[in-house]
Amino acid sequence: MTRSIRLRPWQRDALERFAASPGPDFLAVATPGAGKTTFALAAARLVIGRGGASRLVVVVPTAHLKRQWARAAARLDLHLETLWSPGRPLPADMHGIVTTYQQVATQAPALAQLARGAFVVLDEVHHAGDERAWAEALRAAFSAGRGRLSLSGTPFRSDTRAIPFVRYEDGEARPDFEYGYGEALVDRRVVRPVYFPRTNGLMEWSAPDGSLHSASFDDPLANARANQRLRTALSLEGEWLPEVLAAADARLQAIRRHQPDAGGLVIATDQEHARGIAELLRRRHGRSAIVATSDDPLASARISRFAESSDPWLVAVRMVSEGVDLPRLRVGVFATTTTTELFFRQAVGRLVRWQAGLGRQSAYLFIPDDARLRRLAGGVAERRRHQLRRSEEEGEGETRPRDADGLDEDDVGERDEEQLSLFSVISAVATDAVLPDDEPGEEELAPPEDDPSLLLDLGGLPLPGRPATGVMEAASRAEAKEQLRLANQQAARSIARRTGWSHAQVNAELNRLAGVGGVGEATLEELATRLRHAEAWQARG
Repeated sequence: MTRSIRLRPWQRDALERFAASPGPDFLAVATPGAGKTTFALAAARLVIGRGGASRLVVVVPTAHLKRQWARAAARLDLHLETLWSPGRPLPADMHGIVTTYQQVATQAPALAQLARGAFVVLDEVHHAGDERAWAEALRAAFSAGRGRLSLSGTPFRSDTRAIPFVRYEDGEARPDFEYGYGEALVDRRVVRPVYFPRTNGLMEWSAPDGSLHSASFDDPLANARANQRLRTALSLEGEWLPEVLAAADARLQAIRRHQPDAGGLVIATDQEHARGIAELLRRRHGRSAIVATSDDPLASARISRFAESSDPWLVAVRMVSEGVDLPRLRVGVFATTTTTELFFRQAVGRLVRWQAGLGRQSAYLFIPDDARLRRLAGGVAERRRHQLRRSEEEGEGETRPRDADGLDEDDVGERDEEQLSLFSVISAVATDAVLPDDEPGEEELAPPEDDPSLLLDLGGLPLPGRPATGVMEAASRAEAKEQLRLANQQAARSIARRTGWSHAQVNAELNRLAGVGGVGEATLEELATRLRHAEAWQARG
C-alpha cells in the first residue's frame, strides 16, 4: 500500500494550509500543469485515512477526465468507480466514484445519498457556472458532504451565477490557496515557459449585409468586423492558415530532433474545420493528425491513443480542456474563433506541463495577431519575462489584463445561422510573422536540476478488499473491472449460444455461483470468480 507521496513544495504548502483550514470548504487555484490532481488526491488520502470521510466523490468537466482521475488515484491506492449510476450500490472494493458536472445536474438526489459523509473534490469548479442548473445541482448533491475541495486552473468571477462552496469578495472568487504561473516558473521543473509567435495578414471578406471589407490585424475595427476578420484568417479557403500551420510544423520538427515524441495541438473552430486542418497537414506536409471532436463518441479514445503514441499532431474541438494530461505537447496553433480569457488560458495550459528528464523545454503557441489575443498573450508573456529574470523574488499576484483597442472579449462564433450563411471569405494572406523578442534559440538539452520535491508520509488508509492473486493488471481498478465485465459478457453470450439458455438465465446462474447481485456491484475479485465459473461451464461443453 502506498503510504508516502513525493510532493512539490507548493503542493506541500497547499496541503498544510488545507489541513489547518477550519471550515468544510477549500478553494485551491493553481496554474495548469502544476499538479492540482496530485495535491487533491493527497488531501483525500489524509481525510479518509484519518476517518474524516467515508468515501471520495470527484466531479470533473468531461467524461474523458474520469479515466484520467481514476488512474491518478490508483497510484495512491485510491480506487474510483467511473461507471457509477443511480440505484447501483458502490462496489465494496472502491473508495468512491468520479463523475461529471453533467451527471450531477441530472442525478443530484442519488448523488446526495452517496455523498453523505463523503469527501468531495470539484475539479475545475468554475465550470459549475456554465449552467444555472449545474450550480443548483451541486448544492443539492454535496451540501451534506463532510468536506469539499474545489480546484481551478485560473482565477474566476461570479458573473451572474455564484458557484456553491466558493467564497466571493467583490464578485471575485477568493481562493484559500493560490499558485500562479509566475511562481511555478520561479520554482522550476513545474511548468514550461510558453512563447507566442503571432502572424499578421491581409484578409478580404463579404459581410452578412453584403458589404465588402479588407483589413489587416493592425487595422482597428469594431467588434463585429474584428470577429469577421478573424474568421476569414482561420478559414480553410485562404492562405493565412496554411502558412501558420507550416511555421508551426517547422518548429515542431526542430523540437522533435531532440525530443522525438514531441507533439503539436491545433485548436480548431468546429468539426468540419478540424477535418480540413488535418487534411492540410497531410496534403501539404505529409503529417498524420488525430482528430478529436466533442461530437465523436470515440474522441476520448483518440486522445488517449495520441497521448501514448509519438504521432506529431492532434487537432481538437472542445476536447482538450483543463486537466487533460498530454505532457508531450510542445507546439500549439490557436485556430479557433473563441477569444475569451478563460478559453485562451485553457489553450496555454495544454502546453505548460513539465516533463522530467528533458532539461530545457520551451513551448510555443502560434496565434493570429488579433488585438484581443495579443493582449492575452502579452499578459502571460509578461509574467514569464518577469519571473525568469527574477528567479529569487516573488512577483505580485496576477492582474487582469486591460482592454485594448476598445474590443471586448467575445466568442466570435456567429449565433445566427442565417447571417453566418451570408458571410463569405474572399482571401486571407499571411504577412508579417512576429517572433517573441526573448524566445530561446535552438533547443538544447540542459543538465537536470536537483529534484525540489519532498517525500510526505500520508499514513495508513482503510482499503476496500484487495483483488485476488492473478487478476489482470490495469492502470486503475476501474479499468481492470471494465475488462472483466467485458470478458464476463462475452463468456455469457457464448454459453447462451451453446446451451440455448436465454442471456438472463445464464447471467442469473453465474451471479448465483459467484454470490453477487450483478456485475455492476461486484468487486474485482468477485468478477474474476464469476469469470472462472463461466470458463468452467464452457469447458464442460
